[in-house]
Amino acid sequence: MMVKTGWLLLVILGLVFSTLEGAEGRKGRILEGSSYELTYSAISCRRHSASIKDFGGVGDGKTLNTKAFQKAVNQLSKYASDGGAQLVVPAGHWLTGSFNLTSHFTLFLHKDAVLLASQEINQWPLIDPLPSYGRGRDAPGGRYISLIFGTNLTDVIITGENGTIDGQGALWWQQFHKEKLKYTRPYLIELMHSNKIQISNLTLVNSPSWNIHPVYSSNIIIQGITILAPVTSPNTDGIDPDSCTNIRLEDNYIVSGDDCVAVKSGWDEYGIKYGMPTSHLIIRRLTCISPSSAAIALGSEMSGGIQDVRIQDITAIHTESGIRIKTAIGRGGFVKDVYVKGMKLHTMKWVFWMTGNYGSHADTHWDPKAIPEIKGINYRDVVAENVSMAGQLDGISGHPFTGICMSNVTIGLAKKSEKYPWNCTNIEGISTSVQPPPCQLLADQGLKKSGMCDFPIESLPIDNIRMQRCSYRLNY
Repeated sequence: MMVKTGWLLLVILGLVFSTLEGAEGRKGRILEGSSYELTYSAISCRRHSASIKDFGGVGDGKTLNTKAFQKAVNQLSKYASDGGAQLVVPAGHWLTGSFNLTSHFTLFLHKDAVLLASQEINQWPLIDPLPSYGRGRDAPGGRYISLIFGTNLTDVIITGENGTIDGQGALWWQQFHKEKLKYTRPYLIELMHSNKIQISNLTLVNSPSWNIHPVYSSNIIIQGITILAPVTSPNTDGIDPDSCTNIRLEDNYIVSGDDCVAVKSGWDEYGIKYGMPTSHLIIRRLTCISPSSAAIALGSEMSGGIQDVRIQDITAIHTESGIRIKTAIGRGGFVKDVYVKGMKLHTMKWVFWMTGNYGSHADTHWDPKAIPEIKGINYRDVVAENVSMAGQLDGISGHPFTGICMSNVTIGLAKKSEKYPWNCTNIEGISTSVQPPPCQLLADQGLKKSGMCDFPIESLPIDNIRMQRCSYRLNY
């Protein structure tokens, strides 16, 4: 199995890097003399541009550049009302602690640039827990600020020519496993209360915890991102849209120790009170490897609600489950109007997994009367091979998950698969052209019928945001 898994990893990573090499908008070349020309696609181009070297940055992998980055952002912020500014990180290894971004601003990484996260904990200030969580995810109380952070921003871009952000997370993983952390681990990128965000054409490796976390934000595009972490690393989720609206995730490639994409909206009574759902989310052309988690998870922190999620063209290899819905009594909230079309899966424990008994509460104050509502979950055009079990679908007694629809699903079971390919309790739904035949609670409608589990044809507003071609020449 280890040989087979290693081969699959090499195949998919080869696909990742060959795809990223040819992606549009990642061009850059050294010109004769000492200038550098950048051309790339972005939601906004900038009138002003500077290099981190202009602010004293040193890319030797040893010099700490936290002050240089913050000085650069602070000084470039004065151009916010004059066409905005771009900070270029050239080739080199740039050691830094956490720094904050500003509005109408682009952080651009050269293809040979590596941002190295400092392993000095004093370079990671503490901030308050998220109000929709009430506490840190790892531990009660506050949390370490993310490496790249911003709040109350408008029009912010983090992009490059597939440059790298390295979280150097091994130290954090060790501390987490030894239960020595008093606060929640930092993420690589977190943007809060912000609008008009682009994160694209980068490689993120070895995050201490989650990689990309937009929260309480809107109009977000995350595309062309490669995320890599050991498959045994704890909680290294790829992309976690959290209480956000109008989001487009596309052409992303993730190998991680947790869910490749985890859709969230707050935790128990805190998420219910904050009441900000994640809605109008598009996930397209995701490739995922995560042997112990899901390609896409909805929850478990979903107490503010999740609605209108459109998932299309998903490839998952050696991943525990395809789409996973996680909730529990006490969560409240809802997951509804989810549409999945086109999944190619290989080597899975479950293709479909839903549970209403996930547990893991924020504290002891959760409300036993806060029952989550799960309805309108649609899957079509799914092909899977080497699967241990087709589906484990468990709703909540007295509060079934309803409106489940499956159409045109073909699942090839592994040689050592479970005796019964489906296990269903407390759910209601329909199916057509599903093999192996599903449980009786997914009532078979006979031969394939048109219109069942259909994917919405109307576009969402986030698809109307178009990229511009940006071009700059910098002198060094």
